[in-house]
Amino acid sequence: MSSRSLVHGHRLRLLAVALVAVLGLSACSTGSTGGSTQTEQPKKSDLVLASTTSTQDSGLFDVLIPAFEKDNPKYKVKVIAVGTGEALKLGEKKDADVLLVHAKKKEEAFVASGFGEYRKDVMYNDFVVVGPNADPAKVKGMTDAAAAFKKIADAKATFVSRGDDSGTHTKEQSIWASATVDPAGSWYLKTGQGMGETLRVASEKQGYTLADRGTYLAQKSGLDLVILVEGAKALLNQYGVIPVVGAKNPDGAHAFADWITSEKGQKVIEAYGKDKFGVSLFIPNAK
Repeated sequence: MSSRSLVHGHRLRLLAVALVAVLGLSACSTGSTGGSTQTEQPKKSDLVLASTTSTQDSGLFDVLIPAFEKDNPKYKVKVIAVGTGEALKLGEKKDADVLLVHAKKKEEAFVASGFGEYRKDVMYNDFVVVGPNADPAKVKGMTDAAAAFKKIADAKATFVSRGDDSGTHTKEQSIWASATVDPAGSWYLKTGQGMGETLRVASEKQGYTLADRGTYLAQKSGLDLVILVEGAKALLNQYGVIPVVGAKNPDGAHAFADWITSEKGQKVIEAYGKDKFGVSLFIPNAK
């Protein structure tokens, strides 16, 4: 064999060795041997939270949900914002993993019936009676909600109700009962909608309505309504969290309930609204 052939053969062997080395390095870099240089994003677990339109319309979830997901990157929260009654029904059907609602007696009955694992206080604000600045029923400054409702009914002044079995609607019905009034007639309107939409209708109709303070303050700039009745003990608005029995994502439900009642979650709630309104829209009170 000539010297030229020997040199040529030696070069071919060197090229072959180099090619094998390159292929080996390529395999390592793609993670085939567990030495991946690329960071794979962890798969997120969907978590369904059924809550009220007031927590949604007040803007609280715009800060609360991202904060939870940042501390719990494993979960992706899907919010279903409906009335408390509908949220409880979603829990009964296992169509939600965890609930954040505000009708305490109904919540306790939900747990007692075996649909919820437990219920914990989370936060509160209060309900207010809002209406037109002209105040045709003359209820401004009253602190007895039932007496104010009776004056509105006696004056047949327009009252706009959510009429949706929500926590707010439940509270409204209890006030009418305390006033011994069965509201009916052309002056009493039902929207069947959430808090934000009901406030807009009341503003357009220049009527009265019962609203949670947080949603009213968050939407106040677009409304022609003022607070007329506030401060009554009967107007306290307590929220609770409930992990659903048999939830599709029980770990996520527990993680959310634990976080929202933890110091971190409570601080997020306490801070919300202070920069824009000068006050917290919800007062944390988890124990």
